[in-house]
Amino acid sequence: MRSGGHAARRNVSLMKAPTDLDTRRFSAGRPPVVLLGGLNVVRALGLARVPVVVASSTSDELAFASRYCRGRILLPSLGDRRAVADSLLRAGARLAQSVGQRIPLFYSNDDWQRLVQDYRAELAEHYALLLNDADVAEALIDKDRFQPLAAARGLPIPRSLEWDELERACGPVLVKPRAKYREPTPTQLRLFGSQGKARVFPDGRALLADAAAQQLRPELLIQEYIAGDDRDIWSFHGFCDEESRLLDWFIGRKIRTYPMLTGASTFLELARDEELAELGPRIVSALGLKGVFKIDLKRDPRTRRFHVLEVNARYNLWHYLGAANGVNLALTAYEHLVHGKRPSAPRGYRTSHRWLYLRFDWLAYRELAARGELGLGGWLASLAKGPKVCQVFSWSDPLPFVFRLHQLTSRLPRAARRWLSTAW
Repeated sequence: MRSGGHAARRNVSLMKAPTDLDTRRFSAGRPPVVLLGGLNVVRALGLARVPVVVASSTSDELAFASRYCRGRILLPSLGDRRAVADSLLRAGARLAQSVGQRIPLFYSNDDWQRLVQDYRAELAEHYALLLNDADVAEALIDKDRFQPLAAARGLPIPRSLEWDELERACGPVLVKPRAKYREPTPTQLRLFGSQGKARVFPDGRALLADAAAQQLRPELLIQEYIAGDDRDIWSFHGFCDEESRLLDWFIGRKIRTYPMLTGASTFLELARDEELAELGPRIVSALGLKGVFKIDLKRDPRTRRFHVLEVNARYNLWHYLGAANGVNLALTAYEHLVHGKRPSAPRGYRTSHRWLYLRFDWLAYRELAARGELGLGGWLASLAKGPKVCQVFSWSDPLPFVFRLHQLTSRLPRAARRWLSTAW
C-alpha cells in the first residue's frame, strides 16, 4: 500500500509539471489532437485510440492526468488571450512540422470556442479546423444574436420578452445571461446561484420585483418559459462537413440536473425520438451548421412540440457518452479533418450506457426529495439501471479520480491529511 501512495504522489507532481510536448511520440499516420481542456473529450478520443495533447491554462486540469493524454501544454491565463494564441501557434507549428500536416484542434467550452473563432485565421496555418461561417459562429455564442437569427430562419424558439412587457406576462418567464459569466459577481450569484445557468420566475412581475435582476438588466435575456421538467430537455448532437452535410449524429436526453430545470447536467442518457430525428437535420440545414454541434431543445409536455433553446458549436461531455454507446463524434471529426473521410451512413447507436456526475447528482436527488418528487429508493434504482460512464471516475482511466481526491483532501485539516497519506 505504501508504494501505491508513493506512485500516486509522483503522478500528482507530474500533473503539475510544465509543458511536456515530445513530438517524437506522434506519427503522420495518426497525428494527435490538441484539445483545449475536457476530460470527457479526452476519454472519447482515447476509446478510439486517437493520441491527445491536452492544453489548459490551469496546472491542475484533470485531463492532464488521463492515461490518454500523450502530451501537455500549460497555457498562459485566459486573461491574456494574445499570449494563449501565441502559445498554441508555437505548439501547432512544432506538431505540424513533426507529422507533416496540420493538427486537429478541439475545444471544450465557450471561452475556448471564442478564442479559436477570434484567432481562426492564424490558427488555421497549423491546425485543421472546421468552423461555422462568421455570422452563424458569432450568433451561437452571443445569445442576443442567436434569437433573431433563429427566428429569421424559421426555428421553433421560445418567444423573447422585453422588460416593458413583463407587467402583462402572466405565465412563468426564464431569465439568463446574454453572455456566459466566467467569474460571476456577487449580484450575478444572487440571481443565478453558483451552479445555475438561468432562473425561472413565476411571472413577469416577480422578475421585475427582484433586486438582483434589476441591477443586471442590460446583461439579461428574457424568454417565455417552456413547461416541463428535466426529462423534457433533449439534445441533437452531430458533426457536419464543409457543405453542412450531416456525417453522424445521436439524440440525448437529460435525466437530472442541479439545480433542477436550469442547472448543470448530473445524469444523462441517449434516447430515440422519431420527431427529433427529423427535426434535427432540418435545424442543421436552416442554420448551415458546419463541424461539431449540439442543439438543445425542450419538449412542451402539453403540446408535445420541441422548442430550440440554444446551439453550441464545441466538443462536450456528451461525446464520451456517445462513444460508449457506439457513435463517437470526436472520432468522426478526427477522421474527417485528418483523412477527409465521410461515413457512408450514420453509424447508429445504443442507449444502454448512461453518464453520471455522482457528486452533483446526489445534490439533485436531495433537491427533488425535498419537493417530494424522488425518494432514496427511486434514486438508487435509477443509478443501478444499466452501465455508466462517469464525469471523473473510470476503472480504465483511474488517475483523474485519484487527483480529484487529492484536491479534495488537500483542503482538509492537517491531521486528517496526515492520516489519509498513510491509508493508501
